[in-house]
Amino acid sequence: MATFSSWVQERHFLDLHIPITIGKSFSVVPDGPIQARDGDTLYLSNLDDIIRARVFTPTIYFYIAGGNSVDDVVGTLRDALAKVLVPYYPFSGRLRETKNKKLEVFFGPNQGALMVQAHTELSLNHLGDLNVPNPAWSDLVFKFPSEGDYKVIDMPLLIAQVTTFSCGGFSLGLRICHCICDGLGAMQFLGAWASTARTGSLVVDPKPCWDREIFAPRDPPMVKYPHVEFMKIDDISNLTNSLWEVKPLQKCYWLSREFQAHLKSVARPMDSLGCTTFDAMAAHVWRSWVKALNVKPLNFGLRLTFPANGRPKLQNPPLKDGFYGNVVCVACATSTVSDLVNGSLQDVTHLVREARLGVSEEYLRSTIDHVAVDRPTKLEFGGKLTITQWTRFSMYETSDFGWGRATYVGPLDLTPTPQVCVLLPEGVANSNYGAMVVCICLPEAAAHRFKELLCLMDTS
Repeated sequence: MATFSSWVQERHFLDLHIPITIGKSFSVVPDGPIQARDGDTLYLSNLDDIIRARVFTPTIYFYIAGGNSVDDVVGTLRDALAKVLVPYYPFSGRLRETKNKKLEVFFGPNQGALMVQAHTELSLNHLGDLNVPNPAWSDLVFKFPSEGDYKVIDMPLLIAQVTTFSCGGFSLGLRICHCICDGLGAMQFLGAWASTARTGSLVVDPKPCWDREIFAPRDPPMVKYPHVEFMKIDDISNLTNSLWEVKPLQKCYWLSREFQAHLKSVARPMDSLGCTTFDAMAAHVWRSWVKALNVKPLNFGLRLTFPANGRPKLQNPPLKDGFYGNVVCVACATSTVSDLVNGSLQDVTHLVREARLGVSEEYLRSTIDHVAVDRPTKLEFGGKLTITQWTRFSMYETSDFGWGRATYVGPLDLTPTPQVCVLLPEGVANSNYGAMVVCICLPEAAAHRFKELLCLMDTS
């Protein structure tokens, strides 16, 4: 059993408080006519309106001092956003519930995106490592004082906070409503905003396309799969309690490109189909996590879920260029605890690969119809780990608003939903051409064991 500790490094972040002074906040509205009037509505598909999409995705961007005043930074972002909100006008609307608790976008007076201007007396150097997400950065992303968890109704659909630091650097904290776009759609929108800010004139390539009606449910609905990913499971295990009853820690591990390549070679199932780096990494992380948590009983059924991009699967009809809505299905691999921890890594990789390959056009349509027939009203966590891959998003490429690329782009705090793991690209400052950062939540008692298992790459 080989160990690969030189290819795996735990990345530590500071436990600190960032004192923030909020200056002003203001709405940003489209600076020209849009394709909607007060009282108009837009249809959201069941992929947009699924329960896991009823969230804001918070991300933080850090920029080193570049000699720009805060007024210049805020003014550039505001003016570019106002231009981009003309073609991307749905971001200026609001969400509301219709019959059967389905959501739609509606337009009315006093709407628009929200921008917040803030300052801290700290310098960026006080924040420690800017290559890994830190829950202490949460105040750099604006939340309303009375805002509840998972609140999206009647909220601005885009919230941007610019925080200046005493060193002259600044951060851009974004919250984008997942109902409006998935990760690839967000990259498209952010690329247009950044290009428009750099050039001073509107740049949209491709032209945004709403077109959510192509994902309307069939009549009658045809649910052809069991959709275990949404199923409520009575959690008789110690898994959920071990994560929710104690405050879990967010842990981050840097994995070299060599580690990933070797893992892929040893995790590959013994057949002709091979596997992706994601298949191998998801299998290894899932197995190591369950082993580290010492989940009992051994016959308990576990689920690994992960978003799978449905765009390449769509043929009838194919998506139009510029579509930025949700085209993500929840793929789901299942195993008992015993089979997961006692089976081989190749066996687990095979499960992940089959779940990924199982997301077809018909599976996507079945998901849409399942939500129409039995709309989930809350997130189910029983026996579940969710792994989200951000390594293929053009986060750094779309982060140049005129001040160069951000030092870090990514999430902040996974602990509110501790059964989530995020795979991130390494920041541009210390790029290792394909290194990855794995962020996951663990109780203190399990953290050391997880790192050991991650390094061991136990194939048996």
